[in-house]
Amino acid sequence: MWSSLPSFVAVYPETILVVVASALVLLDRVVKFKDVFTWITLATVAVTLGVVYWTVGTSFAFSYAADSYALFFKTIFLLVLLLATLISPGYGRVVGIHFGEYYGLMMYAVAGMMIMASAKDLVLLYLGLEVMSLSVYVLAGLLYSDMRSLEGAMKYFLLGSFASAFLLLAITYIYGLTSSINMEAIANYLGTHGLLANKALLFSLALFAIAFGFKVALVPFHMWAPDVYEGAPTSVTAFMSVGPKAAGFAAMGRVFLLALGTAKVGWTHFLIPLAVVTFFVGASLAVVQTNIKRMLAYSSVAHAGYAVLGIIAGTKEGMSATMMYLFIYALMNIGAFGIIILLRQKDFLGESIYDFQGLSKTHPVAALLMLVFLFSLAGIPPTAGFVGKFYVFRSAFEAGHPLLVIAAVLASCIAAYPYLRVVMLMYMRPPEKEVTLNLTGYLFTSLAISLTGVLLFGVWPEPLIHFARLCCGLAP
Repeated sequence: MWSSLPSFVAVYPETILVVVASALVLLDRVVKFKDVFTWITLATVAVTLGVVYWTVGTSFAFSYAADSYALFFKTIFLLVLLLATLISPGYGRVVGIHFGEYYGLMMYAVAGMMIMASAKDLVLLYLGLEVMSLSVYVLAGLLYSDMRSLEGAMKYFLLGSFASAFLLLAITYIYGLTSSINMEAIANYLGTHGLLANKALLFSLALFAIAFGFKVALVPFHMWAPDVYEGAPTSVTAFMSVGPKAAGFAAMGRVFLLALGTAKVGWTHFLIPLAVVTFFVGASLAVVQTNIKRMLAYSSVAHAGYAVLGIIAGTKEGMSATMMYLFIYALMNIGAFGIIILLRQKDFLGESIYDFQGLSKTHPVAALLMLVFLFSLAGIPPTAGFVGKFYVFRSAFEAGHPLLVIAAVLASCIAAYPYLRVVMLMYMRPPEKEVTLNLTGYLFTSLAISLTGVLLFGVWPEPLIHFARLCCGLAP
């Protein structure tokens, strides 16, 4: 499409984010009106999204592809950045993180996510992962006066370092077997040299499963999630609950379906038990949580298990279902965190599920919004969460995994309890305290976008389904 343009065009979106992020960090000391950083970030999201669509079809040598697959995930990343930016100003002023570095770090993280989505080279994939991870580590620890934030950031950093080591070791084994780090070259080599039963290849598949399992919080590599979600600033928790997870799935799609597609039998043997354990552990542990951020952390673990079903299917239908699921998850999950932020005051955290008790009587609109987002997370029609689960489950069933789908449905029934418990507290219990809402125009806009998406794609999902199928070109 843009063959006459230089290959550097493919990295224009990432370049814009890095340049603007660097400027925000440098300007923070001289700019006193901090809302300027919010406006600049929102404008950068709009410009970058336009450039992403303009550069579709370009590539940087054989290592970086601005293809339709990357386009879909970059749309998710920018949507997450948009919503996270909108929920941040009011909350940031309360907790003291409304400054340039905060928005700059989020843009650095999104640049890393974009590199992961477009990378067709394993070393470039690793570099993108590290750019994203290092930025999120710092974001998680921004509340340095709160020991929970420091503890969560330290745990995330240490465990993330181990995951990076596993990924590097997996790349090393693959390079030793195929003499290449290019994903297409690896796929061709494995398909023509009969290495599918090679023990070194199987070991490499296991290492990839571990590394990506950490990034998307599959059990037993989820240990960091509850503490990090609880300790990080709530706006950061909303951002990291979707963005890095989507980037992890983008990388999984590239590696497993493109580079290692011929070894599908091998890596599905690792992913299927991980998915089953993830369903039930995430759902079961969410049931006993009273801190709503920890509850949503374990909920995100279960949702990672559902999303991985599309990759296990190993088909175009399956991968497009996972892509659609992640898009919907961004809307409903950040919407739920937006309501938590809505309750946050200087002297009131609003993080206990009992803080939502009687909310329907004191603030009925806020309670209704939370109900919609929780119903969507539970997969109750006519919300978009039901549509996302339906297509992911159907793709796995059609790929020959009926027992896996049955397990996922049973886990979904368990996972519905913590969501319905919060709904019960909001609508069936009297309020114990007066809750004041910290509503800003930015937060209102974010909640409106999330609500519209959750309801619109719940009753009319065809545009999103078509977009996901059009952009998924990795699987047969």
